Amino acid sequence: MAEIQVIPVASLPAIQPGDRLGCLIARSAVSLLPGDVVVIAQKVVSKAENRLVRLDSISPCSYAVEVGRFMGRDARLAEIILRETKRIVKMDRGILIAETRHGLVCANAGVDLSNVDGGTTASLLPLDPDASAFRISAELAESVGWMPPVIITDTFGRPWREGLVEVAIGLFGVKALRDYRGREDPQGLKLAATVIADVDQLASAAGLVFRKDSGIPACLIRGYEPAGEAGSARDLIRPPERDLFR
Repeated sequence: MAEIQVIPVASLPAIQPGDRLGCLIARSAVSLLPGDVVVIAQKVVSKAENRLVRLDSISPCSYAVEVGRFMGRDARLAEIILRETKRIVKMDRGILIAETRHGLVCANAGVDLSNVDGGTTASLLPLDPDASAFRISAELAESVGWMPPVIITDTFGRPWREGLVEVAIGLFGVKALRDYRGREDPQGLKLAATVIADVDQLASAAGLVFRKDSGIPACLIRGYEPAGEAGSARDLIRPPERDLFR
């Protein structure tokens, strides 16, 4: 059994719009080795890409005022959430679950006030998280000479279970899913439905060092054995015809 290490990148500066995250990680105190997977929290990617909106720049529509009242939140924040929303999945008990344009289903369409500037600016999800992961890998390649796999994560809640976990919303150079269908288990039974979301498991492992009060937004995962050819975070989104809860 392979040993997997999660190595925090603890020396990054506060990220500003326009920063090249790959270059900053390459200049950190952590040495990147061939085979390492770089995992980065969405918030710093959004900051670097200037996916930030000041609340005082927003004039909420009447529906946003209504939604804000229902949520017990600033109507301007509700307006930003609605602009990022493709479909409202559920709105109940002050909670809004939305499908984003990426196809992600999450609270508040991924819009968040935490860890930005104290509550006056909202961060939005990257426009194309896969493209963001590719760009960060290309920036790393300028220093290390190869393009390492990159996973971008965000913190999601889960139906039927308490607690939040990190999941993969963007990736480059790594396969999203590991398919065991057709293989036999140790007792010889052929597996028929087992497809494991490897990148979500790697994201959750990274979450152990991304603790919200740690100030650590990136890590290296060492020892992971790739599942096959690289894919896309879109591979993790269940198509409507297979979604029993839509």
